[in-house]
Order: sequence, then structure tokens, then C-alpha cells
Amino acid sequence: MVPGMDSLGKMLILFGVVLALLGGLLLVAGKIPFLGRLPGDILIRRENWSVYFPLTTSILISILLTLLFSLFSRR
Repeated sequence: MVPGMDSLGKMLILFGVVLALLGGLLLVAGKIPFLGRLPGDILIRRENWSVYFPLTTSILISILLTLLFSLFSRR
């Protein structure tokens, strides 16, 4: 076996698990009624087009992920 391939294999498996978890989270996130429709989310509708920018939702998710990562990174 080529040296260093073990760590590459483990990293690819971890990446696959993280992607699967993220995909599952996206499936569940669509069923949360208030997510994506918070006050501060920007929605512009015109006759033939619409633009949606989830500003408040993005900030909320960023704060939650920051708290989550800071809790798990404590040593």
C-alpha cells in the first residue's frame, strides 16, 4: 500500500459522512415552519421574477453553528 493513503481514505470517509448528515439536515430543515420566513428575510416579487435573500435566517444559522462549534472545540 502507498504511504499516506490511509489518512486520505479516512478523510474521504469522514467527508462522505459529513455530506450525508448535511443532506439529511437539509431534508429536515424544509419541514421547520418558521425557518426561511423570519422577519428580516428579504423577498422581492415582480411580475416575471422574484428574489429571496434569507438575511435573518442566515444570521441565526451562523450564530447557532458558531455556538455549536465552540462547544465541541473546547479541549
